[in-house]
Amino acid sequence: MVRRSVLVLAAVSLLVVAAGCGTRDTKPYTAQGTAACLTKKGLTKVSTDPLKVGFIAAFAENGGLVATSNGNRLTIAFAGDDTDGVTSTKEAFRTHAPARLRPRMDDIMESQRNAVLVWTTSPSPKQLADVEGCLHS
Repeated sequence: MVRRSVLVLAAVSLLVVAAGCGTRDTKPYTAQGTAACLTKKGLTKVSTDPLKVGFIAAFAENGGLVATSNGNRLTIAFAGDDTDGVTSTKEAFRTHAPARLRPRMDDIMESQRNAVLVWTTSPSPKQLADVEGCLHS
């Protein structure tokens, strides 16, 4: 009986620990929280100025930013939430993309939580990892 109680207690403890490991920060990413890290990672021309980030990113609920990585221009629009805001932001980028970029939107656009990233050319794995590692609230 004591052995069974110890096993049950151990199993419950393991479940509690595992559940805690699965939690994540749900605060939305922001332009202000991300910009400084991008500069530290070596991206250039990093700006959160609404006059420089473009129409869609300028009106994103949590701001927008632009940066350049080895000549590859990046625009990030920080939507208000993970679902509806991201979906509508991605649709806006698709609709208003220059004709030369439209056929490649699946290669140059992606989202992480509430951040919608759009590059001018497909990013290298390092470029993508650097930027995704910098997404902050």
